[in-house]
Amino acid sequence: QVQLVESGGGLVQAGGSLRLSCAASGRTLSASPTGWFRQAPGKEREFVAAIAWNGGSTYYRDSVKGRFTISRDNAKNTVYLQMNSLKPEDTAVYYCAAKSRLVVTTTPNTYNYWGQGTQVTVSS
Repeated sequence: QVQLVESGGGLVQAGGSLRLSCAASGRTLSASPTGWFRQAPGKEREFVAAIAWNGGSTYYRDSVKGRFTISRDNAKNTVYLQMNSLKPEDTAVYYCAAKSRLVVTTTPNTYNYWGQGTQVTVSS
């Protein structure tokens, strides 16, 4: 079993930056592909970024490419999402998720473990 805890959310002006962290406990995260998803009010949860278990591959939704960077430090059992040039449309609750199987995917229902989420609000 893996417990995930996100941190780093907050209120920022458009154009600003935030770095989200996802710390794992209970089991190592080092063998798990890990993703970030977000959910805005009234909308479905959507894929943001994902990273392979060894950090060798990364994936992003088109709207965040060039602005967001996902990375991981397996020694610290932590995955990060650096978010730059934030836009009001990035406002959402951001969730970290990990999966048991090694293949990286972008669909929420393929992830086994979820954090509680952290709010990101971008003001215009």
